[in-house]
Order: sequence, then structure tokens, then C-alpha cells
Amino acid sequence: MDDSTPIAADEGRYHYHVMRRAIEAVDAAGPGATLDDLAARVGLSPAHFQRVFSAWAGVSPKRLQQYLALGHAKTLLANRFTLLETSLDVGLSGTSRLHDLFLRWEAMSPGDYARGGAGLRIRHGWFDSPFGAMLAMATDRGLCGLAFAEEGGRDAAMADMTARWPRADHRHDPAAVAPFVRDVFGRGEARLHLLGGPFQIKVWEALMRIPSGHVTTYGEIARAIGNPRAVRAVGTAVGRNPVSYLIPCHRALRRSGGLGGYHWGLPVKRALLAWEAGRLDAADAGAPAGP
Repeated sequence: MDDSTPIAADEGRYHYHVMRRAIEAVDAAGPGATLDDLAARVGLSPAHFQRVFSAWAGVSPKRLQQYLALGHAKTLLANRFTLLETSLDVGLSGTSRLHDLFLRWEAMSPGDYARGGAGLRIRHGWFDSPFGAMLAMATDRGLCGLAFAEEGGRDAAMADMTARWPRADHRHDPAAVAPFVRDVFGRGEARLHLLGGPFQIKVWEALMRIPSGHVTTYGEIARAIGNPRAVRAVGTAVGRNPVSYLIPCHRALRRSGGLGGYHWGLPVKRALLAWEAGRLDAADAGAPAGP
């Protein structure tokens, strides 16, 4: 059971699992599948299937079907590729925007990072999200972790995240974390406390410059941070991003148009990219986006 929820209890988990089955249905049926075909494969009536799609992403099932397809990554690279500004210097604080959310972030010092979280109190709690169960972690300065658990399970997500800062004082305190989570999928301001090494922080800062609904490549990130040959190291840093969605590592693709990896499962990455594409389309059309 979730500790607290930024959207209606278990609604996001239900929607994500429908989308998860829809991804499998799209893969199996191919691009020519009708709404009735996909609904039957997912086990829902066409009318209910359409309502779920529209509520989740704010666009029609036919449009979202295109976004869920395996080839969507190549389409994004062709039409919504982001050329990042080059920045050789990395600071310890900054700002960014995500949808209608204003991000304000600060990084721990290299010395603090080397101590493995010693002296830090990190509170955590479980919340519902458009992508299912989400583990949120925060220090007094802001969110330091967001993890999606539908593919790998809650125990694995918790073990993974706490191991990143093994010397921190980890406490289950969803009430303290809830104010940081409330605006994550909406409007307002979110504060982030980035707990990583200098190279990781530089990569994560580059990720936060990719507009929602757009993508870039690992190679482009390497170029933008002044290390064009460090593509493999960039990929590792992207994979170690502790604040999923807000630091949008899902927007990094292979140059070939392949999805690359995603720490919390490729179905989640595909759903994230489809959800953001749908929200961008809805915003361009002047329609309200999904949750």
C-alpha cells in the first residue's frame, strides 16, 4: 500500500499496467493493429481502452499507439533531436524547467560525496505515479532519489537506492517526503539535491537541458560536456542517475535510434517517452494534458 499519493491511490499503477500490456500488444500486432485489436489483446473493451489512453496521456489511442511502438525512438531522433549547448564548467547549483515544473537543484560537494552519505539523513516513502509505484527519497535540501519499481520490484529498488549512499541515515518518513513529491508530475517548483561525483553531476546537468518530448544521444551529451570520446562513461553516468524523470535520463538514446538501456526497465522508458510525446502534442493542440 502506498504511503501517500500525488495522484489518486493506485490510479497511476493501474494506468501503467494497461500501458505495459499495450506495449506488448503493439509489439505483437504491429503498426496496422486497430483499436479493437489492441483492446482485445489487453483484455479491455474498446471504449474503456480509449478512456484509459486519453486519461493517461491526453491523446488518442491511435496517436499513442505510434508513440509506444519500438520505432518511435528513431522518429524522435529524426524530428525532436536536441543539440545541447556546450558547457565545460559544472556548477554546484542551477535551475531548469520540466513541463510546467520549475526545477531548482544543488549538488553535494565532492568531499561529501566521497564520504558515501555520512552525516546525511535521507527520508523515503512510496508514492503512486503515472508509471506505477515510485520510491521517493529526500534530504532536507530536496529530492535526491526517484525510482520506479513496477518492473524490478520494490525490494530491489529500495536496496539499489540505499546502497548508493551506504553511510547515510535512511529513515522511512513519507510525510516528510510528500511535500517534495507533490508537484513532480504537475506545476510548481521541485527542489533537487544531487548526490553524485563531479562527472556525474555534469552529465545530469546536461540531461536537464533536454526539453520534454525531445531526445538526444549519449554522444551528444559527451560532446556537450567537453568529453566527446567519453560516450561509454556518459552512458554509465546516465544509468546511475538517482532522480528518474526529473533528471530525464530516459531522453538519452543511441545514435542508431536504439533505446539503449534504462535502469528501471525498458518498458518504463518506452512509456515515459510516449507519455511525454502525448503531453507535448496535447499542449501544442491547446488541449489539457493527462495527469
